Amino acid sequence: MKIIDSGYIGRAQAGTARACLTFGTITPLSNGELLATARAGENKDSDFELIELYRSTNNGKTWGVPKTPFRDVIVDGKVGTLKLCYLTELSDGHILAAAMWVDRTTHPSQPLFNSATEGCLPMAILLANSFDNGETWTKWKRVPIPEALGPPSITNPVLKLPGGTLVLSIENNKHYHDTSAWMQKVVFLHSNDLGQTWSPPISAAEDPEAKIFNWDLRCGVTPDGRIASFSWTYDKIVAKYINIHRRISPDGGQSWSRAFDIGFADQAGPPAILPDGRVVLPWVDRFGDQCIRVRIAPEIDAPFDSKSEIVIYRHQKLVLEGSKDTASLLAGMETWGFGLPYAATLPNGEVLVSYYAVDALGISIHFVRLSI
Repeated sequence: MKIIDSGYIGRAQAGTARACLTFGTITPLSNGELLATARAGENKDSDFELIELYRSTNNGKTWGVPKTPFRDVIVDGKVGTLKLCYLTELSDGHILAAAMWVDRTTHPSQPLFNSATEGCLPMAILLANSFDNGETWTKWKRVPIPEALGPPSITNPVLKLPGGTLVLSIENNKHYHDTSAWMQKVVFLHSNDLGQTWSPPISAAEDPEAKIFNWDLRCGVTPDGRIASFSWTYDKIVAKYINIHRRISPDGGQSWSRAFDIGFADQAGPPAILPDGRVVLPWVDRFGDQCIRVRIAPEIDAPFDSKSEIVIYRHQKLVLEGSKDTASLLAGMETWGFGLPYAATLPNGEVLVSYYAVDALGISIHFVRLSI
């Protein structure tokens, strides 16, 4: 595996509402084009943030100017913003967008995360459809989420299984002023009608004692229909990230293998799964060498080959000390200058990985192209 190309998907503009671009994604389409999304704002948490959509017609070598098709999103009469947006191609020309909406009305001018309680602003998961490869979109539709889960966040695109079933991964959060213990978990919802209705939630990752948190669950589907999940694993007792843990489901998320320590930390990105079943996993090594790395596993349940590892981004060395508690650690996310890698398999067998990183103009969305 080696880097054969690199560049920008979206370039920040200093001193503007586009000074900070994060939450980049890449979606290959059956017509040969690529669509990418990113969240744009003047900083990492903004009352004016919005989603940008980019298109490439040459396998990601260059990208067109960003479009902003999703503006002024109101849910239940409340003004909010879209924090991130994932795309899934359901069939030729038909794309499903899944977005996380943040309520900016109920607690005006407050940050997304309440460091005093570990709670979040009210949130909702919204879906929209495009039937012309992302040129136009339907109105947003809210996914019903059980109130007991609290504000829902989405950390992975909607998965499409070989039989057509769709899988939505939801991470729970606490309400903004809730001072009770955070019983963190991730659940799956299933749809057999292209996202019109969804099943009750099924646990995908949780610790009943709430000592181990499974944040930002990143998932991929193999050619034979198995699902692999990779969790950003956090030990709440010692307030420290531990190694990424992998789980495998043979039945669409109905049941799971035991969590397996894959041997390195800390935050995985969505993997690229090649047609032959190999898994290309990007991850952020934030508290070690402060870089973004990629490794390959020959199969979904095989070890990741350390000899295959490459570094695709190296950050200017900073001193990042461990946090004393969960709240201060999460509040510190606003200061991180790089992260959130996202891998996608291209039609020619190459892999494209996007990530955000600080540059001379702000925080931009970068890409690298890998030959495998």
